Amino acid sequence: MYKDLNEKDACGVGFIANRFGNRSHEIIKMATQAVTNLTHRGAVAADAKTGDGAGILTQIPEKLFQKELEKLGVHLASINDMGVGMIFLPRHDRSAQAQGRALVEKTLQQYGVPLLGWRSVPLDLSALGTKALETMPEIQQVLVGRPEQLADDAFERRLYLICKELEHRITAAGLDEFHIASFSHRTIVYKGLLVAPQLTQFYPDLENPDFEAALAVFHQRYSTNTSSTWMLAQPFHTLAHNGEINTLMGNRNWMRAREADLQSPLWNEHIQKLVPIINQHGSDSMSLDNVLELLTHSDRGILHAMMCLIPEAYEQIPDMPDVLKACYEYLSCVSEPWDGPSAVAFTDGVVVGASLDRNGLRPARYKVTEDGTVVMGSEVGIIELDDSCVVEKGRLGPGQMIAVDTTQGKLLKNSEIKHSIAEQKPYAEWVQKGIVTLPTEKDDASATTETVPEQLPMYQKAFGYMTEDVERFIKPMVTEAKEAIGSMGDDTPPAVISRHPRLLYSYFKQRFAQVTNPPIDSIRERLVMSLTTYLGRRHNLLTETEAHARLIRLPSPILTNSDLQALQELNIPDFQITTLSVCFPVSSGKRGLETALEALCECASEAVDAGITLLVLSDKDVNPDSAPIPMALAVGAVHHHLIREGKRMRVSLIAETGDAREEHHFAVLIGYGAAAVNPYLAFSTIVQLAEDDELAGLTATKAVETYKATVEKGILKIMAKMGISTVSSYRGAQIFEALGVNATVIDKCFTGTTSRLSGIGFAEIAAETLHFHTKAFSGSENDASLEEAGYFRFRRNGEFHAYNPTVFKSLHQFVKAGKSEDYEKYVDAVETGEPSSLRDLLAFKPSTPISIEEVEPAEDVVRRFTTGSMSFGALSRETHETLAIAMNRLGAKSGSGEGGESATRFKPQPNGDLASSAIKQVASGRFGVTPTYLISAKELEIKMAQGSKPGEGGQIPGHKVTAEIASIRHSVPGVPLISPPPHHDIYSIEDLAQLIYDLKQANPQAKVAVKLVSEFLVGTIASGVAKGYADVIQVSGHEGGTGASPLSSIKNAGTPWELGLAETQRALVTNELRDRVVLRADGGMRSGRDIVIAAMLGAEEYGFGTIAMVATGCIMARQCHLNTCPVGVATQDPALRAKYPGTPEMVVNFMLGVANEVRSILANLGHRCLNDIIGRPELLQPIDLADYPKAGMLDLSEILTPADPTGTQPRYHLQERNNREDIPLDDQILEDAAEAIAQKTSVQLSYSIRNIHRTVGAKLSGEIARHYGDAGLPDRTIQCSFEGSAGQSFGAFCISGVQLVLTGEANDYVGKGMAGGELIIKACTNSVVPNF
Repeated sequence: MYKDLNEKDACGVGFIANRFGNRSHEIIKMATQAVTNLTHRGAVAADAKTGDGAGILTQIPEKLFQKELEKLGVHLASINDMGVGMIFLPRHDRSAQAQGRALVEKTLQQYGVPLLGWRSVPLDLSALGTKALETMPEIQQVLVGRPEQLADDAFERRLYLICKELEHRITAAGLDEFHIASFSHRTIVYKGLLVAPQLTQFYPDLENPDFEAALAVFHQRYSTNTSSTWMLAQPFHTLAHNGEINTLMGNRNWMRAREADLQSPLWNEHIQKLVPIINQHGSDSMSLDNVLELLTHSDRGILHAMMCLIPEAYEQIPDMPDVLKACYEYLSCVSEPWDGPSAVAFTDGVVVGASLDRNGLRPARYKVTEDGTVVMGSEVGIIELDDSCVVEKGRLGPGQMIAVDTTQGKLLKNSEIKHSIAEQKPYAEWVQKGIVTLPTEKDDASATTETVPEQLPMYQKAFGYMTEDVERFIKPMVTEAKEAIGSMGDDTPPAVISRHPRLLYSYFKQRFAQVTNPPIDSIRERLVMSLTTYLGRRHNLLTETEAHARLIRLPSPILTNSDLQALQELNIPDFQITTLSVCFPVSSGKRGLETALEALCECASEAVDAGITLLVLSDKDVNPDSAPIPMALAVGAVHHHLIREGKRMRVSLIAETGDAREEHHFAVLIGYGAAAVNPYLAFSTIVQLAEDDELAGLTATKAVETYKATVEKGILKIMAKMGISTVSSYRGAQIFEALGVNATVIDKCFTGTTSRLSGIGFAEIAAETLHFHTKAFSGSENDASLEEAGYFRFRRNGEFHAYNPTVFKSLHQFVKAGKSEDYEKYVDAVETGEPSSLRDLLAFKPSTPISIEEVEPAEDVVRRFTTGSMSFGALSRETHETLAIAMNRLGAKSGSGEGGESATRFKPQPNGDLASSAIKQVASGRFGVTPTYLISAKELEIKMAQGSKPGEGGQIPGHKVTAEIASIRHSVPGVPLISPPPHHDIYSIEDLAQLIYDLKQANPQAKVAVKLVSEFLVGTIASGVAKGYADVIQVSGHEGGTGASPLSSIKNAGTPWELGLAETQRALVTNELRDRVVLRADGGMRSGRDIVIAAMLGAEEYGFGTIAMVATGCIMARQCHLNTCPVGVATQDPALRAKYPGTPEMVVNFMLGVANEVRSILANLGHRCLNDIIGRPELLQPIDLADYPKAGMLDLSEILTPADPTGTQPRYHLQERNNREDIPLDDQILEDAAEAIAQKTSVQLSYSIRNIHRTVGAKLSGEIARHYGDAGLPDRTIQCSFEGSAGQSFGAFCISGVQLVLTGEANDYVGKGMAGGELIIKACTNSVVPNF
């Protein structure tokens, strides 16, 4: 279920240094104190003692090791002639331990490095938690001498070479527990599976006064993988990383591709002993460390290397100096960015520094004291410094860097660092001479009419075009200049389950950022995003020459026909171009595709050998005898074939294709290695539409231009879903999950892509391709009509829809009267349709029935039900209140959605009904989130993603924003509301943990839920969420969505909840976290059968979205986004709302009908309650799928394997709340202010404050809101003064009547969700510099 390549980190990070290079034990004490004060940014395992990892990277303590050498009887001329390896060996396997030591000694001897001795590192095992102790390695230090005549840098390189050689030998020997934490004559790493306060206790060395250094990098880890290990604790050899590398797969693939071309006079014949450069079992942070270490040991200064790997945005920054822009452009020709939210502290033992990613999405604050001490960290206040001694304060901005050079005694600022590097070589001259651009003048209209118009329908059919492709995608992209919008989610079968053939693109689902890293906003953050594309040969990573800049620069990866023609007409020796046909003979049948693919790869390899640097893969040769190889298959196969052959960096791949038309298609091609794409058939289609006057009067030229721009916006948005800023980083990153593709295809064409269910192979892909080809060339040439696929709306003889008229009409019949025979008809309508989900491929294993009287009552079952968080705005007020009233009557829960609610609903109606949603959602837009809203909730739900468009923000069209809705959302009537994709206070897992803490402070009685969407590794994310003290975790499937969503997102992002739920259950059980949290699932659930299957896969609560709307009268018109719902369910039009037929009784009838069906199934299976079957997938079995050949190829073992075959671990939650052990400062404030709140009398209070005091004021404001609503108290009724460094979220949700005055400084998210209160922050009276 889990793979090493997906292991990610988040954390607290920083460094302490003396800029004059003065070594002292005080630096070590400050570093360990700093990391201890960041403990809340880490996580603790289920044993409440084992951390996810903590450590420090320092200079080698010379005094300490001088004494150790004396014990060994070793005398060196200089302690600087000694190197130290910090080695983790297998602890419980003595033979493997001896083997590891022997490998070290043999390798040292091979490279002529004297072994001085081994040292057993002093340890205090009582500091460890149970899990850490069980997995603890044997920790040894190997002490080595300097070979004669080796200079410092050469000695360091020799140790690096030995380290790499050892890593490869360790892998070959299968010594999994062997790890080299550090091996250097300058630096040493002390780390472990600890929480920071345990660090000095576990490693007594760190408290030894002889442990002196001038610099120390520290790190507290919050693991977002499922198996925190000693090896993955940080720092690594050169860095400590807070954040996530979103482009990891691509970075790893490109590094592997570069290895064949690596050359350096520093390494000579040893260069190939360094490869593979990246440890494939490491985390994203370790991978970055691997490459940084290579560059720094290859004569690239560490600051220079960091500029190359994590560059700042430069393309659209108008005031950046030209010399710096030229430098960054040159570096972009050398390497793609390692992109994602990152704060990195790094050192080579001489220079220590820190940098932020181009978006600046992680905190990095620093202070400098008059004695030269520099403190940089994720927070201020990690070290208590006398402000009168602080001579400078600051923070790093996006892409910025700071460094301390201990040899020069200098603090280096961003501008000085960057300009120094930019002037090292004539980068501007090289870029000016080398970069080639294409002509800007082009005639798209004439260029796109190469296909004879009469043949256009034939070619469209050959590439699988349907009427909906033209009407629902291409036309809106041109006429509206934006992506096509739909509503009501996706109720069609996934491609691998469908009876109908689909394009290969449909089998790939976009992955997206949630929790561990943020999506970014492709509109608001466009400044840091880039589609700039370079074509041509890439050169050796370890050198910088003029040849590196000899590339073609394109403003976009989308090529018009004239762009492609211009490339083909370039007469420049460096850019040799050829075209390979991507077709296979129809006569060869289904087997012909794979054969043709192998031949294509060989031709590509030969072309590269012949000096081709631009390779066009073209499917234009389609004819009655030739069918197109799906372009994604061709691009992926050639890309990976060339990587395996060591030739990939010598050529750029260009796709000239007829099958790409929607944004998702282009993203797949680029994601699997295409440098550029020419969608010639889409252009031809647009030209024909323009000539037929079907594009609102646009000319062909303008229409093509608009389509291209819309595709580019779509690519940016897809990149942004994963938090990726540059297309150069997205290219080859493979940020997809295959749903129903077998291992043979994946290994050959999409190497490394996750495909958990296996599925179709080359023969089936060929069959679907030939189906389209036959449709194109076997009929009449005069048949110009395209088929109506019914892919987006129900059509007779089209694609199956789960919510077809038979289903919703039978449900309407039942809910009106509540008759059991009508419910049976409804269930029959649901279950007699075609399979449309993974659960439809499963059946219950027969068992001995019991009487239904023995089964828990429906009233207990229904309390586990929720309605999906559908907002007032997406729904009419009538529908929204109907759902809330019905669920409250049942003792169940309805969700508010992200639109807020009127405070009038928070009190019971005269008849006793309550229209307040029990679950109040907190989404990225924070619409309507006030203290009273928060305090009215039984559960507060943080929406990290939504099923219909994960990685994007919610949206409501302007025509649905009425005065009432605008008032509740605190916005303006008629203005469209689109939430940003990220929460702007959640850029990592520790930020989510902070928001959970904030909400629990604001409303201590409410549980906090986190809503996730199913994707690969959602279980790892859920484990992090559980360690972040959420009470409920919801896993939503891709099917959901009521309001407006992009059609491309509805169809192509997210995976079925069955996969995500099974993975989450397994991850939580494996990590002994399952008893802490309630696990909820939703997405397309329609019946009691769905509930029972969800329970067997691990869910305890169950959400109904679309079907709950149908129960109120929805007829699935799919017009929600248009405000034209004909039955008033999802519209704000008063005339249509007057037609609303729904009542709470209808929803109650539905929920009780489902609950009684659940009881019936339980009785038939011999179980008395849902708890008996929760987390027991062994009670399920696959059904016979002879009528569905594609679905029959699926391997469902991923879903059906029990999380705990022994049956000894908890399968559901056992503790009512998952609370952090904490005594917040607000508890004291509330006690001191109790009389003032009750009596509305003034009070003045004073407190000292530290960075560990978080969310100060939120609980106070929540309590005031509980008494007085959002009106709060009269101004300055409660005045609180604080002195010191405040923790995160100071003044969160501060309500009217509260004044908080801080003398000192504060950390992230000051004043989050302020609601009328007053915050004042001022510098300390003895501060000589202002707050930053």
